[in-house]
Amino acid sequence: MFGRPRKSFARFLTSTRAEARGGPQRRGHNLFEAAAVYVSARAEDDQDRIDEAAGWVSPEALSFGVSELACRAVVALARERDESPRTVARALLGLPAA
Repeated sequence: MFGRPRKSFARFLTSTRAEARGGPQRRGHNLFEAAAVYVSARAEDDQDRIDEAAGWVSPEALSFGVSELACRAVVALARERDESPRTVARALLGLPAA
């Protein structure tokens, strides 16, 4: 009894999904890409790229990505210098050694 309406509805959904996907698919930016571009643009004082990267993801996601990038950078630099991450972070910020 419900087979025919169900098939019609399924065909309708399939056709609307196909129409929505009709154009070329463009992969969006993820928060780590946005964070990498944002931080490198800040380092180079490139306001256009800063604004562009800030528009790729929500402010919360960008904040998380920048924080994650900072953590990874401090850990990598600490390993390279054979120092603790705390020492490296304080040095990068110009704080006295604790």
